[in-house]
Amino acid sequence: MINKLERKFGKYAIPHLVNYLIGGYILGYLLQFGGMTTGTAFLSYMHLDPYMILHGQVWRIITWVLIPPEQNMLFAVIMMIFYWQLGTALERAWGTFRFNFYIFGGIICSVLGALLVYGIYSISLIGTPEMSTYQMVLGSSISAFFSTNYINLSIFLAFAMTYPEEQILLYFFIPIKMKWLGFVYAAFIGFDVFTAIYARNWGVVIAIVASLTNFLIFFLMTRDFRRYSPKEFQRKRNFQRAYRANTDSFRKAGEAGTARHKCCICGRTELTNPELEFRYCSKCNGAYEYCSDHLFTHTHVK
Repeated sequence: MINKLERKFGKYAIPHLVNYLIGGYILGYLLQFGGMTTGTAFLSYMHLDPYMILHGQVWRIITWVLIPPEQNMLFAVIMMIFYWQLGTALERAWGTFRFNFYIFGGIICSVLGALLVYGIYSISLIGTPEMSTYQMVLGSSISAFFSTNYINLSIFLAFAMTYPEEQILLYFFIPIKMKWLGFVYAAFIGFDVFTAIYARNWGVVIAIVASLTNFLIFFLMTRDFRRYSPKEFQRKRNFQRAYRANTDSFRKAGEAGTARHKCCICGRTELTNPELEFRYCSKCNGAYEYCSDHLFTHTHVK
């Protein structure tokens, strides 16, 4: 499915999408830490509030992505640098379209999850006095469940799956591989889901599951994921380097008038007889090359 979508819509993919995502965080932090009442008020119009979306404020479907996770400025800078590096590496490994598909898939699933939570709780409010007021409060409460924390988490988990052996310095001095951090984060997610289910807080459950649906789709339903593993990329790079080196060698040999292939039986080469094909015999004990006329008729060297 992803391959078909890439062939059809790949030209519309946004290159360097993580730059725009981090740029949105910077804008959000400027409004959040600016100490201006107008900035805080402006942020209130950007949250993922299903009630407001259904009442005409459709821009919230996108603008909630600009609201950065709650933390102080120092950790905010470290977080943005870290996730910029992860996002850039993923786009370079997967390609622009697949990275766009992953990020926008998480955003769309989160929006659908917020609308689903709002719909479920709104049904229970049917017939309640002042239903509209309760729905307004409900929409504002749901916006607190859906934050960019889970988008960042999905980027982290994707990087851990793609580069499991990559090593980073935890707290700047503890070396640890990404796969172990991925297991730790997965355990935290499982614990959050378990506690939310135990407390019957279905809004939190749906928020977590919806925001990570893109991760489940991309990794559990992609049959050819091995094509995007680091080992496969290394193999392709090695093959391309060897191919270019071999091509240059053939070109230089042709320019110098030196034959690269020669039949062990008749002595003909690709320069004297360009219509012939030359192959090495796998049954001969040694590197013996033959033209197409003698490849299957010669006596094998033992």
